[in-house]
Amino acid sequence: MFCKAEILHALLKIFLGHTTLYSYYLMKGAPMFHPIEIPYESVMLFNLVRLKPGADMDDVEMAMGEMCNVVKDTFGNEQGGFIAGQVFKYAGFISNEGSVGDKDSEGEHLAIVTYWKSFDQHEASHADHIFKEKFGALAEFCTETKELGYELLWQGKPES
Repeated sequence: MFCKAEILHALLKIFLGHTTLYSYYLMKGAPMFHPIEIPYESVMLFNLVRLKPGADMDDVEMAMGEMCNVVKDTFGNEQGGFIAGQVFKYAGFISNEGSVGDKDSEGEHLAIVTYWKSFDQHEASHADHIFKEKFGALAEFCTETKELGYELLWQGKPES
């Protein structure tokens, strides 16, 4: 059985079609699978992306990937303020232990979590015409998107 990273690498080789580009991607260490570190002074934006019934997940993932690449490649520097991001697909479970209130089905959706140096830098990135074009392509598959901003209050990990 293949892991997701192996499948993605094979798909990238097919899509990129050029061994040099694929080798470059691998040489860079497939950064989309590496752990991220979040500085305390950062802000987090949580975008809930509710998908239309029947939306093709391959098409959604392609639109998402193009949009995320614009953010990473254009705003992933000191001036742009992008620190890191994560995309999650809803797995279909709701915690009984960590939930209060209604636990109805949430429907198919994604969560886009991005970390920025400031809210202003986030907003400037999303005002960019290329980002708007890519976000518009993703929005075609959505019934709703809602992006909420948070300030970090606490973070930690187990002591070794």
